[in-house]
Amino acid sequence: MKTLLAVAVLLLAPVASHAACSSADFAIKDFKMKSSGSGTGLRLSLSGQLTNHCAEASAAQVRIEAKDASGKVLQSKQGWPAGTANIAPGQSVDFDLGRLFRYESDMQDYSVSVSDVRTW
Repeated sequence: MKTLLAVAVLLLAPVASHAACSSADFAIKDFKMKSSGSGTGLRLSLSGQLTNHCAEASAAQVRIEAKDASGKVLQSKQGWPAGTANIAPGQSVDFDLGRLFRYESDMQDYSVSVSDVRTW
């Protein structure tokens, strides 16, 4: 019985550490869109700063959606600003996910959110 209990604790431990922080524990600030170049050489910069307000070091995945004037999502991309590293409590990392997007002339608005949280 002790062995079964020990196995259950070991199996559930990663789940418990994963659930400790949530998307609400992260904040995105100073998000902005800039473009440079022209024609087929047009490059997007979709940058901001991700801050960990959780009590534990964790990482967050950021999702950016590019929308047309009516709010229809044209493209949606996700990225981990800190890669596979955790962000310490109270610390921030800068990100720019613009390179993941292909410019479309209909893009009028951008939304950004935290889509996943994990502890590496």
